[in-house]
Amino acid sequence: MATLTIRNLAPKVVRALKVQAARNRRSMEQEVRELIESQVADRTSAIEQISRSWSSQKRVPSADEVESWIGEGRR
Repeated sequence: MATLTIRNLAPKVVRALKVQAARNRRSMEQEVRELIESQVADRTSAIEQISRSWSSQKRVPSADEVESWIGEGRR
């Protein structure tokens, strides 16, 4: 297993993690591990859904088109 060190977390983030870990009856380390794993799994799932959706389209949008759509959404 890999080890990850995260430096310079804001004290309020650490406090919130401790509270959330206690609420879930986990160590803070386990809580962070669960959070990271769920975010990666959620992102992977979303990417897979998008890929399946695109495969049913007549034409897959280019990376430039996707970037422009993202940019429009940020305005």
